[in-house]
Amino acid sequence: MLVPISWLKDYVDITLPIEELAEKLTIAGLEVEHIEYVGIPGGRDKNRLIWDREKLVIGHILKVEQHPNADRLVLATVDYGGDEPEITVTGAPNLFQYLGQGDISHLKLHSPFALEGVQLYDGHKEVQVKMKLKGRPLRGIHNRCMLCSEKELGLSDDHDGIMILEGDYTPGAPVQDVLGDAVLSIDIIPNIARCASIIGVAREAAALTGQQVRYPNYDVVMEGPPIGDKVTITTDDPELNPRFVAMLITGVEQKPSPGWMQRRLKLAGQRPINVVVDISNYVMLEMGQPNHTFDYDFLRRRAGQYNGGDGPIHIHTRLPHDGEKITTLDGEERDLPPYTILVTDKAGSLSIGGIMGGADSEIGDSTTNVLLEAAAWNYMNIRRSATALKIASEAGFRFSRGVHPSQAILGAKRAADLMRQLAGGVVAQGIVDTYPNPPQSPAIRLTAAEVKRLGGIDVAQSDIRQMLEALEFEVADGGDHLLVTPPDHRLDIGGAHDLVEEVCRMYGYDRLPATEMSDALPPQRNNPRLEREERIKDILAQLAMQEIITYRLTTPDREAKLLPPESGIEPDDRPYVTLANPITVDRVTMRHSLLASALEVTAANSRFQERMAFFEIGQIYLASEDGALPDELGRLSLVLSGPQQRPYWQANTSPIADFYDLKGIIESLTANLHIETLAVEAGQHPTYRPGRTARLLLGKEHLGWLGELHPLVVDAFDIRSHNPVLAAELDLELLLRHIPDRYEAQPITPYPAVREDLALLVSKTVPATAVEAEIIRAGGFLLKRVELFDVYEGEQIPAGQKSLAYHLTFQSPSKTLKDKDVLKNRKRILGALQHKLGAKLRE
Repeated sequence: MLVPISWLKDYVDITLPIEELAEKLTIAGLEVEHIEYVGIPGGRDKNRLIWDREKLVIGHILKVEQHPNADRLVLATVDYGGDEPEITVTGAPNLFQYLGQGDISHLKLHSPFALEGVQLYDGHKEVQVKMKLKGRPLRGIHNRCMLCSEKELGLSDDHDGIMILEGDYTPGAPVQDVLGDAVLSIDIIPNIARCASIIGVAREAAALTGQQVRYPNYDVVMEGPPIGDKVTITTDDPELNPRFVAMLITGVEQKPSPGWMQRRLKLAGQRPINVVVDISNYVMLEMGQPNHTFDYDFLRRRAGQYNGGDGPIHIHTRLPHDGEKITTLDGEERDLPPYTILVTDKAGSLSIGGIMGGADSEIGDSTTNVLLEAAAWNYMNIRRSATALKIASEAGFRFSRGVHPSQAILGAKRAADLMRQLAGGVVAQGIVDTYPNPPQSPAIRLTAAEVKRLGGIDVAQSDIRQMLEALEFEVADGGDHLLVTPPDHRLDIGGAHDLVEEVCRMYGYDRLPATEMSDALPPQRNNPRLEREERIKDILAQLAMQEIITYRLTTPDREAKLLPPESGIEPDDRPYVTLANPITVDRVTMRHSLLASALEVTAANSRFQERMAFFEIGQIYLASEDGALPDELGRLSLVLSGPQQRPYWQANTSPIADFYDLKGIIESLTANLHIETLAVEAGQHPTYRPGRTARLLLGKEHLGWLGELHPLVVDAFDIRSHNPVLAAELDLELLLRHIPDRYEAQPITPYPAVREDLALLVSKTVPATAVEAEIIRAGGFLLKRVELFDVYEGEQIPAGQKSLAYHLTFQSPSKTLKDKDVLKNRKRILGALQHKLGAKLRE
């Protein structure tokens, strides 16, 4: 959710720097994913446009005259706070209506005014390209200043006219002070659904900073005829629809909403449409209470079909009839699941409750009378219905997480009075409020001892009370305990454990001490599998790899990116385990590949950093033929790209990691796990680049694949790295099985080691790993180490052969080796290599 700070300030005083406020909100559970700065300093994006305080100011348009040499240009006289007004040439179509009106200063038309030398975005470019404003003649008149559109300021892509600010502004005031803003992007997770509004965030900010919340005025001026005999409301299922509120506004004028409202909606991610729709969206974003507007005259005509024309409109919420369909606002005809709640009248369905309106009753350009509804819905049913219908709407987002029924009446009154003020409507007297199932607010007993037991913190009872009252809980002192009643906007408080969580949030998660559990510990038992997984993680972390944890839910299309279309190989045809009720459209199946998830993380990180070294241990899920539950198979994925190590003060550069770096990491992992059966052989796999792919074996069992990702796979995942991307996916189950329960530790010998070099000629087709394995086998217990230090192919080497040179280290645990001991072993090794691999000693 996008939260403009300028909007937030309407409801709470912001006394902290934006970054500090964002940190406090994040620690309290409202994760601020990023902050977008609009025209003001802040953030790390050096390419962002910061509005010049001296050269980008508010201009007051005093007069609009025709350009003497161009029909499509006008001359605007602008007071910008200078010694004299400036005449500027513009082709803005929204100024032509003021031609010939003479002095128009009384209209209070203001616009951002750019002076020569200021930096703006070029409004004629499709992408954002900065330009410096320079004076030049336009059809014979020198022009050194400019009235700005939203696109030139970077506010939107609108370049159809200049930006008009209506109201009282001071000419010459910096645009940065008037329009500059910061927008918090907050991840609204289900347990903080109460914060899915500007006021919801304001409540949290007020509690965290010791301020008071200023609520909007919910009073409504009702001057129209009573609504009571015009509309009735009933429901079949109060559990699914606990409250339904309706208000009538007549004489509404369809026009654009005011500029201040449009700016706020745009900053919050909404597209302005017209004043009625914008008010509906504005109240939803402001309060978190979605509402819906019906064309009252349309409903009145339908009522004539079922009650003879004189009776009231009958709004009724119910489940759909067999085979019933509805066409929603997006023009889609939808088959309705049997559990989906509908808003209907006796003539048929009007909207899908809490999710999306119907196309027939929507507000049109000719609508003058509006029936406004605000309701409460069962959040589980809304989530289930929205998922089944594949509808993602702002209303559904909020209702699927829970909106308290108490907010319906407030949302309706707020929207109705805004329509009166901004759209010229007249609000009918009275409110139709059907409230068959009000929720009960429990009084919960809480003690300081319970806070210490669950939260691990010593907090005085008086401080606990202060923290909860800051969050608008009603708290009564019961002597040795508190009786706490949740505020009417909270649906998530069910017991003392929820209150302890609130206390911990206000105390500060970052301040919670590390304490031992005071309750009795459960019986302790070893978990060998977990211990081995943790051991693998520790080893990889020591090898400078970073652990990641990814979603286990995905889609088949996302995993299909691992196979380039040019490979000719069909995507995985094994059936996926599919969720019956997924929470989002891109998390609908259980994954078949851990590597695909890791590459998505790599793609996200590639936008910000060059070196990436990730690993993940997790499960994949394959549909089982034996039962309803899937087979959960462990996998280990690794991704490496960029420099081998991060720069530091002694070395600013580092070689780029390649195939052998990731191979070395896997070999170090198995060596530290005391697995001696790892084998690496050349192979081919469509995910990896030909010639840079290897198959990994433990003995004769397939462990996984290792290699450099195919460029098409890199592009498919949108990994923005100019370096090779190395990856591997290993069978964790096989790896865990091969970790020995115990291993022998050899004592350190006091006798010196003898190092010998051995250069061999072998066929090009013989892999170095095969040569090394044979050297180790033939070398016996005296051979302690084998290192390949040179591979050579050249003119002095016979055709079809290559030279491999090794360092051999011999050492005895019981004596100093003599030349004859080493020579004996050397001959045995050479004999074995010649017999097994046809190798020859290179002179």
